[in-house]
Order: sequence, then structure tokens, then C-alpha cells
Amino acid sequence: MQHILSLVRKAVDEYGMIDDGDRIAVGCSGGKDSTLLLLSLSKLAQFYPKKFSVLGIVIDPGTGIDYTPLTEFCEKENIELIIKKTEISKIIFDIRKESNPCSLCARMRRGSLNDAAVEAGANKVALGHHRDDVIDTFFLSLIHESRLNTFQPVTYLSRKDITVIRPMIFVPEKEIKRTVKRYSLPVLFNPCPANGNTEREAVKQVVHDIDERYKGIRERVFGAIERSSLDGWEKQEKKKNE
Repeated sequence: MQHILSLVRKAVDEYGMIDDGDRIAVGCSGGKDSTLLLLSLSKLAQFYPKKFSVLGIVIDPGTGIDYTPLTEFCEKENIELIIKKTEISKIIFDIRKESNPCSLCARMRRGSLNDAAVEAGANKVALGHHRDDVIDTFFLSLIHESRLNTFQPVTYLSRKDITVIRPMIFVPEKEIKRTVKRYSLPVLFNPCPANGNTEREAVKQVVHDIDERYKGIRERVFGAIERSSLDGWEKQEKKKNE
């Protein structure tokens, strides 16, 4: 857990993710990444020099997920948790009958999360994207859009007047899995019909196969992203020196 916290703090410091007085809403799906992020930020708030508060927000898409283990976990850790019920699943699968539902679902959940965060008085939303997500998104963009691009560590959404941060961008997925298992953190089953059958999962497998042949390719790609001139990847220290 200490190593996870050190990597989270590194991201927070290098990209200026947290300011005094922030109220940060962690988007919680019930998966391993967001649950560990919620716990990490809660612990970071106890000793970080800039004072901030943390809460979790669940956007329930209506697929029948049982959030009881997550609720009990948050009660034990004294973390505020808000669960917002929606009809996203009904709209996508029953009304629109989407053949490729994941993209629309993600957009609807993000919109609902941002609205819920503003309603709860948060000025920032934290998402659980980790280092492997950064790399996989880079390959997704390259393969499907012919662009060198990935998501940014910090993004300001002017329409909502809210800032999105991704404090786990330095954390490898394998370390998340180990930590979640070691501390017996709750990981909820997602009964969504499209779960695991996505283009992101396909690209993730492609990157895995490349990494099997060319060991360390993930680290080198991530390093290239850090050193690049991609929007949003300029570190605070470099900005100050300029």
C-alpha cells in the first residue's frame, strides 16, 4: 500500500492534481481500480500538505450490481459514498438496442458522474485509470484514429466547471491486482452483457502479445508518452522552469 501511495503522490505532485480545499469525487464502478483509488486518496488526505476531502460516487447503470460490499467497505474506512441510480442500461440495451454499447455507456456514465459530483459540491473528479490504461489508450488511438494520443493526467471541463484527475497513471495494473488481493478489497461482479467483450480488451491483448515478444515495451511506450509533447503531459516542474 505504501508503494501505491508513493506512486499516487508522485502523479499528484508532478501534474499538480490537488490544491488546498479541494473536494474530490472518486468515480467508483465497484472494480479494483476505482476502489483502490478511493482508498489511496482517502489515506493520502490524512498526511498530504494540501488539505482536501474525498468521497466516492457510484453511477448505478441498472445492470443489477450489488453494491453492498462497497458500501460496507466505505463505512469501515469512514469514507462518504453516494450511489446514484440511473436507467443507462435500459436506454442502451432495451430502448436503443445498441450493437456497440460501450462507447455510449461510458459517455452517459461520465456525464452522470460529473453532474453528481457538482451536485455533491465537488470541484474535482478522480478516475481510476492506471499506467496500462494510458498505454492501451495510446494504441487504441493509433490503430483506430491514426493519432498519437491518450488521455491527459488533468483535464478541465469548462462546461461543468470541474477538473478531472487521474492519480494512478504511474501504477501498473499488476500492482493494483496484488494490492487489492493482499488487502481483500471488495471487487464487484459486473453482469453487463458487454462486459469483457470490448475493443479495448482486444487492443489490450494485442499490447500484451507485443510485450511478450519485446519485453519492457510497455515501460518504453509510457516513457515516450511522458517525454512527448502530447497535450496535458507537461509536468509542473517543467512549466515552472519555463
